[in-house]
Amino acid sequence: MNDESPDDDLDLGTEKTPRPWKKILIIVVGVLLLLGAGGGVTYFLLGPSEEAGKKGEEQAGADVAGEPEEVVQEEKGPAVYHSLAPVFVVNLPSNGRARLLQVGVEVMTRSADLVEFLKHNDPMVRHNLLKLFGSRRVSDLSDRAGKEKLQADVLAELQRIIEELSGPGEVEAVYFSSFVMQ
Repeated sequence: MNDESPDDDLDLGTEKTPRPWKKILIIVVGVLLLLGAGGGVTYFLLGPSEEAGKKGEEQAGADVAGEPEEVVQEEKGPAVYHSLAPVFVVNLPSNGRARLLQVGVEVMTRSADLVEFLKHNDPMVRHNLLKLFGSRRVSDLSDRAGKEKLQADVLAELQRIIEELSGPGEVEAVYFSSFVMQ
């Protein structure tokens, strides 16, 4: 018999080990695909909306056609709050017993010049508001609607004073920072 084994005749070659760079390449390509998909989703969700694109196209079409552009409202500046300190304290007419009203008033405007105007004219502003507060009855101020009406009347009175004295700007809102009836 033959002393040689059957495997000796076959040249099987050397055993090849898998190369690590192929695995790294597959991982890198996978990560890049995930990042690309994430970027696409982010752009889709946070990118410019279709409405903005349509609005831009409409404006471009209006400019080319020679149609007048819509009047753009000027941007409002930051809100400026001014406290009409000290708080207002007035006697309210009541049935038999004296009632007091104590109101803290703050105004909101967008003009620093108007704040200076209100500071300069503080005695007249306070006088007119004291007359306004003193003209109310306890029953007028006992519910929310009465307080909101008073707030609107204070705003109207301030606007009247500003217009009368040709003041700069306007008061946009009046807030009661405190409101106590005793």
